Amino acid sequence: MNYNASDVLRAFYRDAPFLFLGSAFITVALVAAAFSAVRRRLDPLLIYFALFAGLYGFRLWLRASLLRVSLRDLVLYQRLVPGISYLILVPAFLFFASLGLRTRTDRLLNYTMAAIGGALALATFALGDRGIFSQINNVIVILALVFVIGRIIFARVYRSDPDFAVIRWGLLVFIVFALVVNVADFLSIELQNLEPFGFVAFLASLGYVAARRTLHRDQQLNEIQNELEVARRIQLSILPAEFPKSAHFQIASRYLPMTSVAGDFYDYVVADDHQAGLLIADVSGHGVPAALIASMVKLAASSQRNTADDPARFLTGMNAALCGNTQNQFVTAAYVHLNAKSGELRYSAAGHPPMLLLRNGAITTVEENGLMLAAFDFASYANAVYKLQSGDRLLLYTDGIIEAANASGDFFGHDALCELLKNTAKLPSSSAADSIMASVRGWSARQDDDLTVLVCDYVKT
Repeated sequence: MNYNASDVLRAFYRDAPFLFLGSAFITVALVAAAFSAVRRRLDPLLIYFALFAGLYGFRLWLRASLLRVSLRDLVLYQRLVPGISYLILVPAFLFFASLGLRTRTDRLLNYTMAAIGGALALATFALGDRGIFSQINNVIVILALVFVIGRIIFARVYRSDPDFAVIRWGLLVFIVFALVVNVADFLSIELQNLEPFGFVAFLASLGYVAARRTLHRDQQLNEIQNELEVARRIQLSILPAEFPKSAHFQIASRYLPMTSVAGDFYDYVVADDHQAGLLIADVSGHGVPAALIASMVKLAASSQRNTADDPARFLTGMNAALCGNTQNQFVTAAYVHLNAKSGELRYSAAGHPPMLLLRNGAITTVEENGLMLAAFDFASYANAVYKLQSGDRLLLYTDGIIEAANASGDFFGHDALCELLKNTAKLPSSSAADSIMASVRGWSARQDDDLTVLVCDYVKT
């Protein structure tokens, strides 16, 4: 048959709505598939929906008048159009099975319908379309849709979930339209195909729910961010202000959490002109749980101020206060007490990286470690005692400093930190602390842990 320009134009106008809907359905399918891939998690409901929408849109294209007339003599086309119609049943009923119909009968029915649709599609692709295939398709679709309508209306999940209540109405519109079309086809009644418009109603209900959930998630995210900002300010408030002016001690602290709140903590337990008690601690984990434990660490430290001149007793008391109260999270800590009158330092630690002592250009590793805090109630600690010399510089830090990794996975390391401490010997304590933090951040590809340093200079007057 030959077509003139007006025939082609009329055919195009007649097919245009369905071609547009087909393109829209395929686009929706691609978006759903892309979203599933981005999530990197197998979501059967999303995958079945993508296949369902994609095949549905492709079938609308194949049924275009001009395409049907120009390709009707091709065996491939003769088998492809009905084969796709049967194949659609597979993802369609698998989608229904994943939608929340919980009983074994529901699942069995949907899996059976999907299997029958797959069998009809394979038979059509292999043998060509047969009238009996279409009749079987119409019968099973009609019976299944009637059953699904009843299950959707009375399923409890739809009554308890407002989102599914919206999806229910869109799905019911689509099923009713599909039911009318299949009944008309079974009775050989010529009827305009309104089923794609029912599918539009179904997609609209899904879009509405997706938009509402997105807005709800955005609101929740904003609330969480606001709460994290409050938590960040609260956590910063429990950290001490600058060390008071002292004739003997110049102390600089730098603190950089990995997230809004962190598990690193430091405190000046003793701070006067003749004494300094410096505590640094690192809670296992990150984020809000670690920050909550860090607050408990401050309380535990405050309760031990009467033993501040004895680091071993100080850590023992902290351990007793924390044991059984940290939800299986542990704490590493180091505490040093400096006494300008006696001219000595006392140091003890609980599973923490060693303190570094810079004296006359040489580094001494000060290490006296007991078990980590909050893990064992029988843990004991001992003191390391050193004489202080004017010009001594002490460095306390958390493991995020030495475990900062570059793009190759190499740690910043203890040796590099010692060398950096030597190279900054002539800088004031505040500048030295800044230099250490800048060097670590420049080394690391990304910040994977909280970073904290305390630099203390001792001057004998």
